[in-house]
Amino acid sequence: MTALRFSFDPIRSCVWVDARSSLLPIKTQTRGLRGWVDVTLLPDGTVNIDLPVQGRLEISVDRLSSGNHLYDRELKRRIDARKHPLIIGQITGVQGTEVAGRYRVTGDLSFHGETRAFEHEMTIALNGHSTIELKGDRVFDIREFGMKPPSMLMLKVYPEVAVRVELYGSTER
Repeated sequence: MTALRFSFDPIRSCVWVDARSSLLPIKTQTRGLRGWVDVTLLPDGTVNIDLPVQGRLEISVDRLSSGNHLYDRELKRRIDARKHPLIIGQITGVQGTEVAGRYRVTGDLSFHGETRAFEHEMTIALNGHSTIELKGDRVFDIREFGMKPPSMLMLKVYPEVAVRVELYGSTER
């Protein structure tokens, strides 16, 4: 069996980041993601977890936008977007769970010049050999990546951010 490469659709795929502040919620929705995932399928069309599953996702920090110019500028300053222009996720493994279509995904996340291992559950749905959907969410503490939470005047942003991802990929024809 040969692994299939599914390339993520930068228009349909999206990452949402929700942060809380002392004044109001800060929400971003980012498209323009780039990446791929390699999976081998079983005859029933599900992921063969006995063979390696690998993938990569890149998000340009410049694409992050809450709609508030002041927040966005401060966030990009704190991230040091010129020095660290990409957020990169690497999938290094996938294991099954007790729920059909739900998998435990392991990998590395690189943000703000720091790389941390991660593990979380995602749903993975395949439509034959042509399309794939990966969906998941996780809360990250930005301090684990060496970043101080942004603050301006009376506004304090809390370090925990909720990240939700929906990735839609297709094979090359």
